[in-house]
Amino acid sequence: MVKKNFSEFERNIGVTFKNKDLLEQAFVHRSYLNEHKNFKLPHNERLEFLGDAVLELIVTDFLFYKYPTKTEGDLTSYRAALVNTNTISEAGDEIGVDEYLLLSKGEAKDTGRARSYIVANVFEALIGAIYLDQGYEPARDFVARTLFARTDEIVEKRLWQDPKSRFQEKAQDVVGITPAYKLLEERGPDHDKYFKIGVYLGKELIAEGKGKSKQEAEQDAAANGLRTKSW
Repeated sequence: MVKKNFSEFERNIGVTFKNKDLLEQAFVHRSYLNEHKNFKLPHNERLEFLGDAVLELIVTDFLFYKYPTKTEGDLTSYRAALVNTNTISEAGDEIGVDEYLLLSKGEAKDTGRARSYIVANVFEALIGAIYLDQGYEPARDFVARTLFARTDEIVEKRLWQDPKSRFQEKAQDVVGITPAYKLLEERGPDHDKYFKIGVYLGKELIAEGKGKSKQEAEQDAAANGLRTKSW
């Protein structure tokens, strides 16, 4: 078992923990304990549960004062975009969370969406750990440093909309066509399906997407379409 040195991570995030165990626990995936039965700490799911609630309050408070004229619906959409898995996993990557993950050998091999989900959970657990160790204000300051700068881009580029909505809006504005989605491939048993879907403008295939449901594959295709068209 390789011992992680979290002191460098503390310097990176500008937080020095009084209780070092809380910091380390934030990185412990449930799978790690299956292979390390005598490990001294529990997994991070309780910290993640707490951190999720603290994060939502911090972001809600920030948006409430930043946008005094926006409606509840708008603020809810902005908040959802700021705290979703993609956004907070990117923030986690930027502060080096991936280097400190405590995972089973199997989980350590996962990449892409599965790894992003794990990093996002650790980011929330880290907020919970900071809150327990130091209180609300240091947790708020950490979120401010790592997330708040993304807000203007999310609002200006309408990233708070889901990819299908954004792609349709752009397609109608730019080329006057409503996108169509077609199933290109479907395989696997009912409990483990795989779908590949193409998004078309007229007869032109713009991009493909994949997922475990048709809805997920369509959103992935739309997101890839936005990148393909530089929208």
